Amino acid sequence: MDLTFVNDKDDERRRKSPPSPESQGFDALKPRKKRGGTPEVGNALRQAYQQTIDESIPPEFLDLLGKLG
Repeated sequence: MDLTFVNDKDDERRRKSPPSPESQGFDALKPRKKRGGTPEVGNALRQAYQQTIDESIPPEFLDLLGKLG
């Protein structure tokens, strides 16, 4: 089974290796600062996740799962 795209050519499929510190210059040696982040985004993501967890499974889906098992 071939999982490539129709337009892919062998010469276009190249993996990029992570850049080396030498190629990035002096800035690559400095420690990175953590982003401050906004608590609103984190809270919204937690709330969306919890709502997804709390959703009930539709009966049709449970019926299909029952037929598989």
